[in-house]
Amino acid sequence: MKYNPNEIEAKWQKFWKENQTFKTDNDSQKPKYYVLDMFPYPSGAGLHVGHPLGYIASDIFARYKRHKGYNVLHPQGYDSFGLPAEQYAIQTGQHPAVTTEENIARYREQLDRIGFSFDWSREVRTSNPDFYKHTQWIFIQLFNSWYNKKSDKAEYIDSLIAEFEAEGNTNVQAVCDDHIPFFTAEQWNDFSSDEKERVLLKYRLTYLAETEVNWCPALGTVLANDEIKDGLSERGGHPVIRKKMKQWSMRISAYAERLLQGLETIDWTESLKESQRNWIGKSVGASVSFRVQDSELDIEVFTTRPDTIFGVSFMTLAPEHDLVKKITTAEQKAAVDTYIEATSKRSERDRMADVKTISGVFTGAYAEHPFTKEPIEIWIGDYVLAGYGTGAVMAVPAGDTRDYAFAKHFSIPIKNIFDKDISEEAFVEKEGFVLENSGFLNGLDYKQGTRKVIEELEKINKGAGKTNYRLRDAVFSRQRYWGEPFPVYYINGLPKMIDKAFLPIVLPEVEKYLPTEDGQPPLGNAHSWAWDTEKNKVVDNSLIDEKNVFPLELNTMPGWAGSSWYWMRYMDPKNETEFASEKALNYWQNVDLYIGGSEHATGHLLYSRFWNKFLKDIGKAPTEEPFKKLINQGMILGTSAFVYRIEGTNTFVSKDMIKDQKVQHLYAYVRHVNASSELNIEAFKAWRPDYANAEFILNSDGKYIVGHEVEKMSKSYYNVVNPDEICEEYGADTLRLYEMFLGPLEQAKPWNTAGISGVAGFLKKLWRLYVDDNGVAVVEDQPTKEMYKSLHKTIKKVSEDIESFSFNTSVSQFMICVNELSQQKCRHREILEPLLIIIAPYAPHIAEELWSLMGHEESVSNIAFPEFKEEYLVESTKEYPVSFNGKMKFKIELPLDLKQEEIEKIILTDQRTQNQLQGREPKKVIVVPGKIINIVG
Repeated sequence: MKYNPNEIEAKWQKFWKENQTFKTDNDSQKPKYYVLDMFPYPSGAGLHVGHPLGYIASDIFARYKRHKGYNVLHPQGYDSFGLPAEQYAIQTGQHPAVTTEENIARYREQLDRIGFSFDWSREVRTSNPDFYKHTQWIFIQLFNSWYNKKSDKAEYIDSLIAEFEAEGNTNVQAVCDDHIPFFTAEQWNDFSSDEKERVLLKYRLTYLAETEVNWCPALGTVLANDEIKDGLSERGGHPVIRKKMKQWSMRISAYAERLLQGLETIDWTESLKESQRNWIGKSVGASVSFRVQDSELDIEVFTTRPDTIFGVSFMTLAPEHDLVKKITTAEQKAAVDTYIEATSKRSERDRMADVKTISGVFTGAYAEHPFTKEPIEIWIGDYVLAGYGTGAVMAVPAGDTRDYAFAKHFSIPIKNIFDKDISEEAFVEKEGFVLENSGFLNGLDYKQGTRKVIEELEKINKGAGKTNYRLRDAVFSRQRYWGEPFPVYYINGLPKMIDKAFLPIVLPEVEKYLPTEDGQPPLGNAHSWAWDTEKNKVVDNSLIDEKNVFPLELNTMPGWAGSSWYWMRYMDPKNETEFASEKALNYWQNVDLYIGGSEHATGHLLYSRFWNKFLKDIGKAPTEEPFKKLINQGMILGTSAFVYRIEGTNTFVSKDMIKDQKVQHLYAYVRHVNASSELNIEAFKAWRPDYANAEFILNSDGKYIVGHEVEKMSKSYYNVVNPDEICEEYGADTLRLYEMFLGPLEQAKPWNTAGISGVAGFLKKLWRLYVDDNGVAVVEDQPTKEMYKSLHKTIKKVSEDIESFSFNTSVSQFMICVNELSQQKCRHREILEPLLIIIAPYAPHIAEELWSLMGHEESVSNIAFPEFKEEYLVESTKEYPVSFNGKMKFKIELPLDLKQEEIEKIILTDQRTQNQLQGREPKKVIVVPGKIINIVG
């Protein structure tokens, strides 16, 4: 019988599907284990061999846990809303739902072919109304909630209204907008309903506000920071500018401290935790108020070094700061306006990363020092961000390198308050320097000085101690079509929520997916997008009368909306009334193992932790953290191929023939290059029209040699390897084993198709242990001690490797074991059956087939993992090296329990010893039991 992977794999994939082998029950008596992959966005390109890496690892672990007696939830679904499908719709006119469905079908076909043990009965798609109606419901709960600092949790808005009605807002401790005027209970009760709603919007966890956003005119939408690279949109490479828009935002800042503290309770890598800590950016210091000269305006700054307040030499505001236009003098207006325009074209990320460029403009205005009353120049500079802190900094060049560089660049006088000279070579940036000539701070160190300054600021009502976070509230609106509609309509410009009973509010049909001519989002193109409050349904826009029919929200939710809670839907995906039942939530709790890319560290992972904590606060999530353990898989890199075109010509020169020519490095399609780096010239010329008439300078062997570089696997680099082709030629089990064999899961590693043949050969060798030309060759004989040893070494090693996610070394152990058993001529059932079970998580198809051939009807997936027995690895004999005068002459195997005298007697009577001694009496016999024997002649 021959090993035919394509036939075997198709058979068992069909078996798993028909028998729902991996369907999970919520009512099991087994302990639960929830294994989850970050679910994919289904693109038209399908999967390349880099995509399945994390899925294979999670599948091995899920299968292993089933063998170990757990009820395993291992689901899969699709993050199916998003910008790429919408952009394709704009270009082709095809509805995003159509292309999304086609892409999902392609992904499903590829995923099935690799043999994953997903419970497909629980599949979710974020673009399905039966999913996003629950996203809409969660949004409504956020709108109807506020964050109570006293209880340190979210509470429904009713409790806040009750406080307002009883005693106003004077004693309310909430995470809310800044500078909310105080009001009494009497004043609150006298407010109109609209006035009350406007006040409540300043407290709600999701709220409308004028916000600085990343606006991409070409895409017609707002982009998140992680969707921008070098000032351009990641999708399409279009320019992005900063502008103010009225947007929905989420008060994630309310959870900043809990998000920080929660990191201490979860099993994530330290680097990932540090990324989140840095993003949250906790700082302890003081808030200081500087009055703008000749005005009633104040500039609030946050500083971690209030002790340096007497060293303030100038102030810098973010170009977007609300006060800039109010304080700029007529003489400086043109320069300030020009600078603001230029800055709007740079993303916040670029501005934060740029530590070399020094730029700014003087506003012409001055602030007043809170203690000395001295005038302080007010500048604007793009190194200050409106959304970080207060958008203003008090610049102390004597203690900060960037402030120093700015002052030097613009010839601003520097005030030195330290007992140390300030120069380009030496700065006072560390704690502990003594302050001099600085008012009431003389002789104090920074800790003493900090306390003293805060005391004095509080006395004159110019500041107070404060803890600040870099984490900003998250903009939650997108000017897109293909996203979750908001369950919101507007009366007198104020948002109203649609009742849960009438969800989902389904995305309407539109003729165009671009923004409207007057700049409204794409939903402005919908003809029926108004809410009838009597009929409780969406109606035609012509019926809007502002009495019973009102306009609906035109923005849609961002891509992270559905992905911020989707793991909970898998727990109970068919539930029509709630996103998951209390019973399901309490059984599954949270995700035990989450595998995905590190690029989501400060996006998806932060937002999902925020939503989970909120749902916990309102009694809809059983745990504080969504993901117990998280592993970031590394990237599988591609090997790109390069051809070299002589500049100004259509002539390509072989790499080994390049001399003094100036050449362009151009990508070649890797399929046109063989294992010896030779280019298939005819295929290359046929590939693209501009290469059809190309000429080639070949080497002395008449070949064109390309260059190579290992880099990210990408369509744009033409170095993508399709997993379908690997499965077709070698089989899915080979692909699974090879991806694990490439190296440690968390590390990046290059793909090399040439190396896959060794893994394919291993599987053929495994097959031959069980099957010969006549069929199954397994025997019922008693195995030898060496066979047991080979098996139990492997059981131990593979168990330890899977538990520590060291999958690559497991594959090596399988190869060692199969080699040993082959040499031992092992055909023994008692050895070969357990071997199949331990290899099944890695190569499930061949394991199922061989398990079946050995007479079993039940899937190998359901069989208990073999138990490791130490006794089989305990050595009972030792092979001693026997030396004469320090030189080893032969070896002898002896029982380990022999005493020294017994060993000496056996070795002296051995014929080989007699031959060495040739009748002489040895002077000394040295025996170290379990180690060496040395005879001194």
